[in-house]
Parts: sequence; structure tokens; C-alpha cells
Amino acid sequence: MHDSSNRRVGISDISLYLPRPVIDLQDIIRKRVAQHPRLARHMERALATTGQKSIRFPEPWEDTATMAAQAAYELVRRNPGLDRDAIRHLAVGTETTVDHSKPVSAYVQGMLKRAGISLPDSLSSFQVQHACAGATMALLSVASMLQTSNLPGESGIVMASDIARYDTESTAEITQGAGAVAMLVESSPKLIDLDLSTVGYHSQDVDDFFRPLGSKTARVKGRYSMDCYLESLEGAFLDHCRRAGLSPQQALTDSELVMLHTPFRNMPESAMQHLLERHLGFTNGHTESYLRDRGFYQGVDPLSYIGNTYAGSLYLALAFLLYHRFRELGERIVGKRVLLASYGSGNTMIIQAGRVMPQAPEVLSTWDLDQTLAAHRPASIEDYDLWTEGPYEAAEHERLNLGRQVPADCFYLASIREDGYRDYRHAAELHDWLPQGEASSDLHRSRPVHS
Repeated sequence: MHDSSNRRVGISDISLYLPRPVIDLQDIIRKRVAQHPRLARHMERALATTGQKSIRFPEPWEDTATMAAQAAYELVRRNPGLDRDAIRHLAVGTETTVDHSKPVSAYVQGMLKRAGISLPDSLSSFQVQHACAGATMALLSVASMLQTSNLPGESGIVMASDIARYDTESTAEITQGAGAVAMLVESSPKLIDLDLSTVGYHSQDVDDFFRPLGSKTARVKGRYSMDCYLESLEGAFLDHCRRAGLSPQQALTDSELVMLHTPFRNMPESAMQHLLERHLGFTNGHTESYLRDRGFYQGVDPLSYIGNTYAGSLYLALAFLLYHRFRELGERIVGKRVLLASYGSGNTMIIQAGRVMPQAPEVLSTWDLDQTLAAHRPASIEDYDLWTEGPYEAAEHERLNLGRQVPADCFYLASIREDGYRDYRHAAELHDWLPQGEASSDLHRSRPVHS
């Protein structure tokens, strides 16, 4: 037996996937104001409050499962030395799942296999839901299981994948978005070591945000949800401080890289203003300096062009923070203390502390998040309307995709069976979408629709 009580666990790499369609929020607002002039003042105020500029949304053939698979596929391919036979856990955090029973992780396992990446059958596959905190719960679960394993060298892949939808013609419409994150979780991590013994929690039963069964859009009480975020941040932070044996002042001053859940660009900044004012007596000017010194704005600013990715938003922002700080600090990023806050409406808040590991520069040097942001196509308002009117039933899904091109190396929803089961495929090369009757059965050539 191996003693695992003091084994370090954490994140060794992070991969991002963003759907290509992007629309400027001004395009949406122009249409809404033309339809309902009374919305003009409300929409402009919402833009100022949120700090959002544009949103990403999926192609007609994409969903939560394909985006998760895309992020995981890139993660595995970027780590050729990864022992795939030692992958012990495959987990997803999402609140926009594709099936009430089968987890997204199971679909991902199948998609990876179709793309030539076989994972062992001897792994746990599961999905976690708690609004935007599901991926953090999945991360902590996998990290804990790896820490207690009697076999060193095992790993896990944790994905966050979501599509944020709200009612159109509402101020919440500008905080939609989509994207996915995949994290390689290991003992002796290469990127960030997580201290599982000092995780702070705060949970209550509130109705700040929810999505009723049968509804494709979420219900949110904007101001109330922001208040719930702030209250739970304070509670979880104090719980973390107690467990770490630190005063709130020391915990804040010691943290050198700080990132929070980012449902919209300005929310985490507002939350940090409250926390720093309460515990350090900071004014807005001091807060801005504190956050700038810790790379905070480099993490949240890119999300103003992406939108809300629910479970993935914290880890998207963390990735951008690490990417830009490494470009500035180089090897000096090693040893930096990290503080992370994950919020899930309904609600729960989770505070994690960690430290940047010695191998982080080697990992971060392989990232190109500028290219990740640049890989997009400007979408028309008609494209956007097509998305907001979905998701679609089987026949309409096929009709909408006829004649469209699926890019090479992309996963896609090929068909929805009569019984509702979803059939996914991997496109090995660029191809046109074909009707089901003309579909090729060769899984290693171009990928038309299959029944």
C-alpha cells in the first residue's frame, strides 16, 4: 500500500474550446430597440452594469456534449506523454446537459473513441450539477479520489461545458454565452497544486437563479442574485480562512493570483471591491491597484467578448490570467499563491487556494489563447435568431444543417433518433452536411449525418 495522505493533487493543464459564432451586443440591442423602443434605456444600463461586449454561441450542429469533447480532445492531444491507461476519472460539470439520465462524460468517452482516442473502461464517468459550480465540485471530487488512491500516477479529466440561454427581449439576454474547458487533474500536478484541506464553503437554499424542467432558458433575479453572490463569497472566504488558520487580511494580502466566477465581466470586480473594503479597508483606487497587480483584469477582460459559460467561466478566466501573467513574469510565476472563488446559484460558493508549480512555465509555454480568441466568425442577427429559437427536434435539426460545412477535427451532433437518443460523430476533414440517406458509414472519413 502507498501512503497517499500527503500526496499533492491539482491541475496539470487546461484546454479551452469556444464556438466560432460571435455577435456584437450592439447588433442585438439595435434589433430589440427597433422592436421595443422602451428597452433602449434598460439595455444600455445593462451593458454598463455588466461590461459585456459580445457573446459566443454554438453552431447548429454543436451542443454541450460536443463542446466538452472538443476541449478534452485538445487536452489529450496536447499531452502526448499522458498515460491514457492511467486515466481513472472522466467528469463533467454542467447545468445544460443533453440527457436527463446519461452524463455528458459518457458521450464524450464515445466521441473521443471515434476520434481515435480510446480511454480505459476502468474509469469512473460522472456529471455534477450545481449551477455554475458543478465543474468545481467535479474537480474537487476527482482530486480527492486521486489523493486517496493507492496507485500513484493516475489522472482524471474534468470538463466544464455549458450554453447560457436567457429570454430574448430581456436585459439578461446580453449575458448569454457558450464554451467549454477541460482540465487534466493529477497527483504531482504540473500547473497548480490545490490545498484540499482548506477549501471553504457556503451554501443556502435561495431562488436567485433556476431553470424549471422543460424550460430552455434560465430564470434569474439579477440584483438579488448579485447580493447572494456577495453574501456567499464572504461566508466561504471566512470558512476558508478558519480552515487555513489565516486572518482574512493575511489571506487576501498573501494571495498573488486571484480569480472569481465571472457570469459577466464586472461581477467579480464588484465582489472583490466588497471583500477588500470589508477586510482591508480599501477604496476603489486601492482595489484597482490590488487587482491589477494580481493579473485579475487580464483574466476577466477576455470574457467580456465570450459571455457567460456557467460552469466554465471561472476556469476560462483563470486560464487567461495564467497565460498573460506568464508572458509578463516568465519563470517568476512559479510559487505564486492562487485564490479561486466558484459560485453556483441556488446557491453555493467554494473557495480554493493553491500554488503555481515549478513545471508551470513548461505547460504555459504551449498555450496560445490569443489564437483561441481570434478563432471566430462574425455572426449575423439571423444566425443569432436561429440559435435563440432552438434547440430543435430531430427533423428540424437535420433540415437546418443540410448544406452546412463541418470543419475538420470537429465533433458534431449527427442526428437525433426517433427515441430521442443523440448520435455524435467526429469530422476527420472538412465536409458538407448530407441527408441521412446519403450518409457514409466510414467513421474515419468525412462525417455526414447518420441515423
